[in-house]
This record gives sequence, C-alpha cells and structure tokens, in this order.
Amino acid sequence: MGTKGARSEREPAERLPVARVCVDVPLPHLDRPFDYLVSADDDEVAQPGVRVKVRFAGQQMSGFLLERVESSEHGGKLAYLEKVVSAERVLDPEITRLARAVAQRYAGNLADVLRLAIPPRHARVEAAAAKPRAEAAAIPDAALAQAGREDAALGEVGREDAALAEAGREEAALAEDGREDGALGEVGREGGGPADSGAPAVASESAGPAGGVDLLPGPAAGGWDSYPTGMGYLRALEEGRPARAVWSALPGEDWPARIAEAAAATVKAGRGVVVVVADARDLDRVDKALGAVLEPGEHVALNAALGPAERYRRFLAASRHQAKVVAGTRAAMWAPVAQLGLVVIWDDGDDVHAEPRAPYPHAREVLLTRAQLAECAVLVGGFARTGEAQLLLETGWAKEIVADRGVLRRRSPAIAPTGDDPQLARDPGAVSARLPSLAWQTARQALQAGAPVLVQVPRRGYLPAVACAECRTPARCPHCSGPLGLQGARDVPVCHWCGRASAAYACPACGERRLRASVTGARRTAEELGRAFPGVPVRTSGRDEVLVTVPDEPAVVVSTPGAEPSAAGGGFGAVLLLDAWALLSRSDLRAAEETMRRWLNAAALARPARDGGKVVVVADGSLAPVQALLRWDPGWFAARELAERRELGFPPAARMASVTGVAAAVADLLAQAKLPEGAEVLGPVPAPEDQERMLLRVSRSKAGDLARALHEAAAMRSTRKASQPVRIQVDPADLF
Repeated sequence: MGTKGARSEREPAERLPVARVCVDVPLPHLDRPFDYLVSADDDEVAQPGVRVKVRFAGQQMSGFLLERVESSEHGGKLAYLEKVVSAERVLDPEITRLARAVAQRYAGNLADVLRLAIPPRHARVEAAAAKPRAEAAAIPDAALAQAGREDAALGEVGREDAALAEAGREEAALAEDGREDGALGEVGREGGGPADSGAPAVASESAGPAGGVDLLPGPAAGGWDSYPTGMGYLRALEEGRPARAVWSALPGEDWPARIAEAAAATVKAGRGVVVVVADARDLDRVDKALGAVLEPGEHVALNAALGPAERYRRFLAASRHQAKVVAGTRAAMWAPVAQLGLVVIWDDGDDVHAEPRAPYPHAREVLLTRAQLAECAVLVGGFARTGEAQLLLETGWAKEIVADRGVLRRRSPAIAPTGDDPQLARDPGAVSARLPSLAWQTARQALQAGAPVLVQVPRRGYLPAVACAECRTPARCPHCSGPLGLQGARDVPVCHWCGRASAAYACPACGERRLRASVTGARRTAEELGRAFPGVPVRTSGRDEVLVTVPDEPAVVVSTPGAEPSAAGGGFGAVLLLDAWALLSRSDLRAAEETMRRWLNAAALARPARDGGKVVVVADGSLAPVQALLRWDPGWFAARELAERRELGFPPAARMASVTGVAAAVADLLAQAKLPEGAEVLGPVPAPEDQERMLLRVSRSKAGDLARALHEAAAMRSTRKASQPVRIQVDPADLF
C-alpha cells in the first residue's frame, strides 16, 4: 500500500468502477454485498471472484469481489478497495449462485457459506501454480513466430498444389480400376477359383472418435447392464441430458467403477462431474477407478487429509477448469467445474455428509440444489436408501435404477436371522445369547472353507457401559453422574464425561461392588471370539486402526460400522451382525434407517450365496429392518419409513428447524420471528450446557418462508447486539 496522500489521489476505473463485495463478517444484519470503488490501478486485477481487502467499520476485512457494476445505489461517498489480495479468481460465478441459494435455504449468511466453499489461500502454492500458466501463455507467441517462418515455405507448397491435384485425379482413376478388380475377384471366388488376394483385411484403428485409437475402456460387462435402466442412463449422460436417478446398488457391486463409468460418459459429452463420498477410503477407491477410465489430468481428488498446500493446489486445478472431474469428501460439493453435467453422491445417509459448521448444510441437499441451478444430471447411489432419496422418486423428480429380482438373487448372499421360530426351536438360548449357535456355526464353516469372517459390532472400546451385577442398575460416576465404562479386562471403571476413575465403586441401590457388561464393545468382542476360535487370527478395524482390505485367508475381523474392510478373493465368507438392539433402540428418528444402512453396507461385502457367502443377523426376523435385509429390498423399507414420517409430520415429509440456546435467548428470537402461517412450535426440550431446544415445523411449501423468518429474526437480534447466541439449524440431522 502507498501513503495516505497517494491513496487520496486514486482515480476510479473508467469502466464498471463499482465493486460489490461480500465482506467476511458473521453478523446476520450485515448479510448483504457492500459497494466499493475500484481504482484505475486495480482495474485489470479486480475481477469477479478474486479475494480483496476492504475497510469496514474501521478495520481491514477480507472479502470476495462478487461483481462489477457501473453505479451504486448508495447515496454517500464510496471507499476504495484497500487491496486485491490476488488476481486468482477462486470464486466461480456458478458457486456464487449456489452459495446464495444454500444460504437462503438454511437461514444462513452468504459469508458463512463462502467460508465453507473456498479453502484458505496458500500464497506459495498460488505463485507456483501461476508460473506454468505464464509459460503456457508464452507458447502461442513462439508458435506465431514459427508460423511466420513457415509462410514462405507454404508459398512454395502452394505452387506444388496443381501437380498434386493432377496426381490425385490419376489416383482416383486407379482406385476405380481397383474396385473393378475387386469385383472380378469376388466373381472368381463365387466360381470356385482362387481370388487374387493382397494384404489381409484388418479393422481400421482410425474408426474411433476424432480419428484416433480409443484406448479407454467402456462400461464393463456385469456393471450398468445388470440394471434394466442402467445403460439408458449412461446414454443420457453421453448425450448431455439432465437425467436424474436414485441408484440401489447390487450386493458386491464395484460401485467406484460404476461411478467412474458414469463420469466418463459425462466427460464424453464435454461436461464436468462432481463426485462426493463419505470418507478417505471411499475416495481412494473412486480416485483409482476414475484414473482407469479417464485421461491423465482429467480428474482431481480433494481431501482435507492432504494438507493445506496440496489441497489448495488441487482446488486451483478445479477452479481453473483444468480438471473435468472432481471427486472428494464433503467439501468437494463446492468444487468449481466447467459446464457441470453430473453430480454424484454415494451413501447419502452417512452422517458425515452433514456439515458441522454454520449454516450446517447437507451435501445431498447442496448437490441437488446445484443440479437444479445448473440443469445437470444427478446420481444418488448407495446400498441403502434414505427417506429423502425415496421422496425424490415418489415426487417424480428422479427415476429409479434397480436390478431385477433374478439378478439380485444371483448376486446376494444367503441371509438368515437368529430370532425367527425355526432357529428358536433348534436353539432356545438364541433369545438372549450374544453369539447364537447359528452365528457360531456359520463363522466356523467359513473359516474351515478358508474364507475370512466379518463381525460388525455397533460400539467401539471394551465395555462402553456397565451395570451392577446384582440389581442391573446402570453404573454412574459418583462425581458427575456420567456413565462408567471399562477400557480393559483389568482396568477400573472410568467416567465417560469427567474421566475420573472409580476404583471403589459400589452400587448406590444395593451396595454390590461387582459389575457386569451392559454394552459390549469391539475389543471385548474380539477377545471373546479369539477364545471361541483358537488358532484363528482376530483383527479389529475401528477408530484406532481402520483396515482397508484383508487377504483371502481364514481370519476374524471385528469392525465398528463404517470401518469394515473389503476382502480379497470375492468377499467375506460370512458376515455376522451383532447387537441389533443397540442400533434399533436408539432414541433417534433415523434409528431404523441408520440400522438398515449399516447392515446393508456390511452385508454387501459378503460373497454371493452360490460361492458360499452367508450373512447372519442376530435379531428377531419379524422386525421391518430385518425383513428388508432378508429380501434385500431397501426401496420397500424406505417407502415404509417415508409413509410413517409423512403420517407423523417428520422430515423429509415436512420441514423442521431447531433453535438452540439459553431459554431467554430462544424466547427472544421466537418473539422476533414472523413465522409463516400454520407453523408449529414444539418444545422446549433440554439441550447440553444448560440450554434448551425448540423445534419449528412447517409444510414443505413453506420451508423458504420459515428460513427467511428465522434469518430476519437473527438479524434483528444482531442489530440490537444481543449477548446470548442462538443456534439455528434447518432440517437438523438429529431431532431428539
């Protein structure tokens, strides 16, 4: 920056001298663009999408330049942009429109959404990435000079054109003679005589598109052609049509390869693709699959675990439209892609797709909004199906991609419950046993056949919850009343809240000092299975160590949901799903849906029944999630769940918002809010840290009115500088 005198001598740009800037302030009442003057010196670099510094409320603040206009509606004197941080246009116009729509849907601020969409600047990476661009820009100049030197030669070539044309006419005559000779040869073959054969006929390598050899593989057999509408969906992508589909993947499906084939079909149409998956393991698989069907440099993978420098380098490749396909975890939903043609989300029911920062958007809803704005294709895929995906089908917004029952039977493992009547007749103890005889025998048979066995346990740790061995009273910390648990066989009980040990714990109800397990964790399960199958390796996959794959050899793998590895050699010989009650008994609106998702994701890792694959679920066979698992029918279960929620008025059949804070602050915000007609106010219910929570419910048609009312109420409290914050969430993942 120059001196104060130099700043006062600045002149505005001759064309479009006013810049509209989104200033990075979190206050709702300041959620609007502010106008600044662009100096003539900054005219060239101050383009929409660049980062800027502005003077705001006496401080220098960061912001994004949204657009340049001729004049401002502000009647006073405008300040100049303090600084253009970088000429890099990191905010794409499409992302600006998307961010505005997301902010309106979730009652948030545009600045908060842009903070999620654009990663922090890494100056060194930006400078290093700018150098190749400058060198590339210099190449056309050298090419022009070379072209100038070749002009004289072209003149000489021009004089030879007449001779070449004459030769061409002679070659045409010879070709006509050749065609006559070919006809004669055919006559000779019909007469039984030997034909005058030259070189053998071969398939032309220039038959592919653009006259080159097509080295990239097409859709694999047994992939999209296993679904009646699968190949039609790929053709629609190749033609650039905005086909929208909800895909229920078959058991054992190589879903990264199917997503990569859909991306390749979209790229073939000259369009871009955004793929969002749940975690880094899934991203690695999709990254490899994309590399197998796309040219080098046509895709990038975005992952927060890469580190700030590498992540920003890959983001720049996307923002400069060097990559046609961007795959990544949740943050990739904002990736800028030129001519967006397809958005993909895999396993949209996973809770990691929900952004934990304000305004708390969900990746599925962001991608659906983006597809609506860009008029592009959508693919919502998974082994399970959420209520939101089912709603897309029932409203006709998307079509279903699902396999026929015959194909499904050939690809599915044999699935059996332990709590149905035939099993209880053979093993009456299966009602209370954690590992009934059916599960034990299934695991033993798979191990004897030389296959690995997967055991899914809902809880990590050793004994996450314990109780009195005499009266079954849950053991709680005498200091804070938090739940006690054991971290090992010889450890003392430790509180999960305050971390204090209770070595001298005695039951307050009966005085008993002995404890029993209420909930068994993955490590204790592995310990028990090690004794049940001596000589067999037992491994765990969870928070401490997540296995990616296991070899095709006898072994027991105990995993928590989401950490299941894949097995070489076609899958696991057996999959055991334990402690179903721990999943189904949770006080959560989505408890059954989440249980279904976890079971299907684990069962999909088993081998088909024809190859000996079996799945055993330790649960009553009459339960709806168990019935859906036995038939492998996530669509039926999702339709059932959606019908129940529609009857009760829960999302996604209705729209809800939660308002959380201290009682006085929540009451103040609701008093200021002009809620739409028919809005229901439910609560209050207790929330952590001595707060309370209120729920607001409206019909789907009034969702926009509810979000607008809450944002305006928050702006009014912000104007009055209310000291107590209130957290607003539209369509929160957890209602209870």
